[in-house]
Amino acid sequence: MKLKKIPALSLSLTLCLSLMSGCTSSESSAAAGTSAEKQVIIYSNADEEAVTAMQNALNTNGYEGKYIFQTYGTSELGGKLLAEGTNLEADMVTMSTFYLQSAQEQNSMFLPLEFNIDTIMEVPDFTAPVTSQEGAIILNTELMKSENLPTPASLKDLSDPIYEGQIAVTDIQSSSTAWLLIQALVSAYGEDGAQEVLAGIYKNADAHIETSGSGPLKLCRAGEIAIGFGLRHQAVSDKADGMPIDFVDPSEGNFSLTESVSVLDKDSKTNPLAMEMAQCIIENGREELLAAYPNPLYNGETADPANQSAYPMTFSEPLTFQLFQNHQELSERAKN
Repeated sequence: MKLKKIPALSLSLTLCLSLMSGCTSSESSAAAGTSAEKQVIIYSNADEEAVTAMQNALNTNGYEGKYIFQTYGTSELGGKLLAEGTNLEADMVTMSTFYLQSAQEQNSMFLPLEFNIDTIMEVPDFTAPVTSQEGAIILNTELMKSENLPTPASLKDLSDPIYEGQIAVTDIQSSSTAWLLIQALVSAYGEDGAQEVLAGIYKNADAHIETSGSGPLKLCRAGEIAIGFGLRHQAVSDKADGMPIDFVDPSEGNFSLTESVSVLDKDSKTNPLAMEMAQCIIENGREELLAAYPNPLYNGETADPANQSAYPMTFSEPLTFQLFQNHQELSERAKN
């Protein structure tokens, strides 16, 4: 997705949707004899690991063939939620929580969930958290050694000219993964300081300001660059699998974003199976989800301490779409 700017919260977003591209799709085919009209349509911005866990929960609990699962990039799905409201084709969505909250505020499009949400932190009654994702610095250990590069300890270190041509990051205009980096910089250095550090990082990254959240990790895996910023749990998994990948928890903090499930309110056209499937995902998918995304979200959950970040942090302001837009503008200034 190569947007230069995400529009304001208004129906004018429909004009921009044609500019957004690059989503991927994953569909669960209908079982023989299942009416397409009765299938639950699920839209999601989730990573492959989360999609697999959710589909496994549904398939092993009687819903195989009763749904169609379609995935999108965060910016594209966010645009659809804000522009289309209850006219969205989907019956259920899993999406970045801040987008769901903004869409509900603008469009009143989600139903209160009808099952128990026993979360550690209080959440809106129309959302049930599915994952919590943190950012981290990712390293290709072989390139770090062959290029004789010092191991960075902070995000600010990534602006050092010694790393020029060896860094990949994600563009916040197309992926919310970049917001994890920008939150950390703003929290540590203020907006002006964050812009200055980010300008140095962008200069070092040059052509590797990626549109996909997984882009920096893929470049590290391929040995094309030595250092990336991406999702921590993916780097943890690669390291455990024996790949030449390591990670650093930046001293500015491991900031996080949650993704949640919500059910569309379509009055008489609401698919009753959607609420059942949302409940199924939360009640039967958390064990597999927690293995990939090791941040407890519900009371009673635990995670392997070895997989938990060193500096978990929460941004000082509520995460809203307006704040997201403000940080997009900061990012654009840093490019100039």
